[in-house]
Amino acid sequence: QVQLVESGGGLVQAGGSLRLSCAASGSIFSDNRMGWYRQAPGKQRELVASILSGGSTNYADSVKGRFTISRDNAKNTVYLQMNSLKPEDTAVYYCNLRVGVLDPLIYWGQGTQVTVSS
Repeated sequence: QVQLVESGGGLVQAGGSLRLSCAASGSIFSDNRMGWYRQAPGKQRELVASILSGGSTNYADSVKGRFTISRDNAKNTVYLQMNSLKPEDTAVYYCNLRVGVLDPLIYWGQGTQVTVSS
């Protein structure tokens, strides 16, 4: 059974920084995609950033230049460094693991709250 455990959320003032971590445990195929999604109240869950096992990254336009996703394959851990935070970044952030492409297995973390005050 795969589990994703997130940490690092909290309350920060606008312009500040936070670093989220997500550790995956269990039987994990090495070729996978890890990512972060977020969901604000009344809005749909959206992709923030993702990273493949080989290191290729993808970012939502709204966070480009401010957020950086990275991973440590040896630890099955993904990180999200968030700088220059804005109030509109306030949301619950979810870690995501996708294994496979055509018929992927999808796993989610429990979510961590990020609140940015103005």
